[in-house]
Amino acid sequence: MYQSFYTAALGAGTCMAKMGVISNNLANINNDGYKPKTAAFSDLLNYNLNDSEGAVTELMAGNGVRMQRTYSTYRTSALAPSNSDIDFAILDDNAFFMLRDPATGEISYTRDGHFYRAQMEDGYYLMTDNGKLVLDQNGEPLKAEVPDIERMLEMMEEGYEPEEEDDELDEEEEDLPRVSAYTFSNPSRLLSTEANEYVPPAGMEPILVPHAQIQSGVLERSGVDLSKEMVKMIECQRAYSYALKMVQTSDEIESTINSLRG
Repeated sequence: MYQSFYTAALGAGTCMAKMGVISNNLANINNDGYKPKTAAFSDLLNYNLNDSEGAVTELMAGNGVRMQRTYSTYRTSALAPSNSDIDFAILDDNAFFMLRDPATGEISYTRDGHFYRAQMEDGYYLMTDNGKLVLDQNGEPLKAEVPDIERMLEMMEEGYEPEEEDDELDEEEEDLPRVSAYTFSNPSRLLSTEANEYVPPAGMEPILVPHAQIQSGVLERSGVDLSKEMVKMIECQRAYSYALKMVQTSDEIESTINSLRG
């Protein structure tokens, strides 16, 4: 009887954790480049039974479920026109802009391409709203002087991806700084940080996307689907109410047993 009580209580707590994930998705529905998170659960009893005999597992005992992790899929979402030529959207899945914090030197990644020209001691640079430098294909900050921006946009309009092997660009044009995209061997392992950014775990290195499809003058909208999130919320609310009902029923049965014992 105690087992049923704690299993139900654990289920209710897990539903609350899932509701937190859903709430976070809904709160970011208007944030450009945001990718919704999905909660992954593990069945504790099934987890232990399916391992080999005598194995020392992460969970040696337990019933019910727990939220094991959250994950995101980095597919391209809908695009919306922007009033700025230095707003960019990545049209490739699992690709990100590389950013550097000028104060700490820390590297992070984002799919939000809302940039602006910011003045620093040695000129103008392309930066995010959070004051982070946008890096080019060589991992260097992108200069945002007017001639630099005009040349970069001209390259993007003409397209620097060769359609045939004979149409390769000369070395000088290929080495010109440009807005670039990076990917990872396993993007699902990226860790979310504040300001709609991601950092890789230790040992996971970025990979430059050759000839990435990046469009200027548009922004990638949030990947949150309101209808799907509302369905998940209803499911979670009902599962929570059922878990509480199980807690109540277990408590009533235990009370009845104790009364019969006198």
